[in-house]
Amino acid sequence: MYMISMGYNKLAMMERLVLCLVMVLSMDVLGAAAGVLKPPPAMYVFGDSTLDVGNNNYLPGANVRRANRPYYGVDFPGGVPTGRFSNGYNTADFIAKCIGLVSSPPPYLSLVAPASSGGLLVPTALTIGVSYASGAAGILDSTNAGSTIPLSKQVQYFNATRSKIAAAAGSSDAVDTLVNRSFFLLLFGGNDVFAFANAEQARNRSGAADLQSDTAAFYGSLVSNYSASIRGLYALGARRLAVVNVGLAGCLPVSRVLGATGACAEDRNRLANGFNAALRSLLADLASGLPGLVYSLADNLGLMADTIAHPRASGFTDVADACCGGGRLGAEAACAPNATLCADRGQYYFWDNIHPTERAAALRAQAFYDGPAQYTTPINFKQLVRMS
Repeated sequence: MYMISMGYNKLAMMERLVLCLVMVLSMDVLGAAAGVLKPPPAMYVFGDSTLDVGNNNYLPGANVRRANRPYYGVDFPGGVPTGRFSNGYNTADFIAKCIGLVSSPPPYLSLVAPASSGGLLVPTALTIGVSYASGAAGILDSTNAGSTIPLSKQVQYFNATRSKIAAAAGSSDAVDTLVNRSFFLLLFGGNDVFAFANAEQARNRSGAADLQSDTAAFYGSLVSNYSASIRGLYALGARRLAVVNVGLAGCLPVSRVLGATGACAEDRNRLANGFNAALRSLLADLASGLPGLVYSLADNLGLMADTIAHPRASGFTDVADACCGGGRLGAEAACAPNATLCADRGQYYFWDNIHPTERAAALRAQAFYDGPAQYTTPINFKQLVRMS
């Protein structure tokens, strides 16, 4: 009797999932026919701690970077830490709201955790999407290896998600349509830049030629790995890519505190800028060679440069110090329950020694969605969503 009941429940669940997929696709078609803007069927998020909404909370190991303690989440509804490296919502949350979703896609590992029995993955992936972003993740598998989910593994997790959707729906064509019209958000490179810069600093090289050779090889590895992952997503059906470049790595509090004056570390800014140029060329090349691929490249570095140069224009009074931390610039101690906490988080650009405040994340998302044209190329996120 139990086995018959289990079989019946499984069949009923599969029927509901197929019906859900059909309804999602039908609403999308009807909305387009009526000329009404509809949100994409789903949003899939790949990235580092800037976008992580809690995946790292599920990773084992003492070296995993987590935002599961106060004062993280102090301004989140309920005032609880959620795994977001922010005082509240992060960039992924605000972009999800911009494109029309009710909430940000939840972390993949929460959907496949033993407590959920994996039953939430498919319906969530169909209606909202999934976040694979992981704090400290890099384009290279070697970046913070063993304590994060690198880009390559995030793509593997998406492949597993897509396979489960296809198995539940029983129709590869329907899944292709869903994935083709979904919104893929990617933000990588910052952790790779930091790891490389720290390694070069530790070597204390005196020859410019050696540094130049190392940097060229570094860029080559990043481009090769990023290209392979984007091609992998394309093979799985991804067609709409919203890609965010690396910000001013040398102007983060953790970088400023390395110098005696607290000024931006310009060598790290140049390193980030060089990667961004390579990323821009990579995306243009991929779009020209992969039929149907469209993208929007967001200029995080340019936006940060303008904000730091003219902070009051964006309502900030402090663009150098961490709101939560300790020591010089608030960057010498972690954001923790015993840390110093600034009074007005809305006036600080940086939450901890690396990440933006909730307000800075909101302004960033809005700029990339439909802000000034100089912050996105060749189209903005809004145009990417509206493409037929």
